[in-house]
Amino acid sequence: MSSSNNNLPPRSQSGSQNRKQPPKKKKKKKNGFKSFLKLVLIVIILAVLAVGGYAGWLYYKAENGVLNTGNNNPVPPEKSAKVKPITMLLLGTDYRPETGTHLSDVIMVTAFNPETKTVTVVSLPRDTRINLKGYRPNKANAYYPIFLSEEKKGGKNAMDEMKTMMSKYMDIPIDYVTVLNFQGFRDVVDALDGVDINVDADMCYRDKADGTNINLKKGEQKLNGEKALDYVRYRKSNCRPKTKPSDDFDRNRRQNEVLHALIDKMQTFKGVTSLGGVLDAADKNMETDIENDQMKNMISTYWTIKKDNVKFMPITGNWKSPYVYVNDDELDKAKQALKDEVAGKGLPAASTDSAEKANP
Repeated sequence: MSSSNNNLPPRSQSGSQNRKQPPKKKKKKKNGFKSFLKLVLIVIILAVLAVGGYAGWLYYKAENGVLNTGNNNPVPPEKSAKVKPITMLLLGTDYRPETGTHLSDVIMVTAFNPETKTVTVVSLPRDTRINLKGYRPNKANAYYPIFLSEEKKGGKNAMDEMKTMMSKYMDIPIDYVTVLNFQGFRDVVDALDGVDINVDADMCYRDKADGTNINLKKGEQKLNGEKALDYVRYRKSNCRPKTKPSDDFDRNRRQNEVLHALIDKMQTFKGVTSLGGVLDAADKNMETDIENDQMKNMISTYWTIKKDNVKFMPITGNWKSPYVYVNDDELDKAKQALKDEVAGKGLPAASTDSAEKANP
């Protein structure tokens, strides 16, 4: 297996910058942030629902048409998430009013199985080189703004185009696509009154161009939404004195740490009493083609799932400007893991970890 511990480069500037935010989505947006967790938020809402009260609240909102996402198309019984495994493409865009970009810097494919109550989440590096028949070779995160530009000119729906392309790339049919902007995560953390994190090192980075001001001190503390994003996105320092840089493995570890802290917080009394704000924060910051009835099916099916049954599989690779060339073995394993999940052969994350430790 080839080496995969190379840091990913700064975000590419390619992609359309003229796409305006759809007028139907009127909401205040702040600076965009690149974070794995902003897409994982969808998994939390739709799958990692360990509190019955939360599931009940979500179901109530969906039942009464309060959710802004989804559509009213009917769902045939045989395609209900209650009986059929569901696959979903999750995109996190870097939209900011200052730039107008829509690069999908977070790209994940998920599979939910209603029988085993397990979920597999595969994440791709944003600069992954994709070379598929019928598509011009490009970075993975550049396709969505290209499709958006074509849609604006009367072309096909950009979300549908992404779903079709990623179905071919991952060699598995994808049922739905969800796009979340990066403000959603900050709003959710704030709705929960922050998360308790043991910051593992001092972190300092400033960028006046987009208002970034990461300034974290080592130690246990409660992080609000902005600080939580700073914690998981920190890469390098330009301060004096400089703080220690962070590689991809460090960021993945911190991302999982904050994710688990969020899940734990949502299971507390504070989490239950903050459910309205949590749901609204996510709801106003995402678009999806999931039918409203299917949303209710997923909520009622997965509300008892345990966080240990959500398996994350980040695919790594080697950086060779301007692309990341993914590790083929990891990509093949990820494709098979998604297929196994759909087939009901997927193992809970805890079981998989134990198996890997026993058979290194």
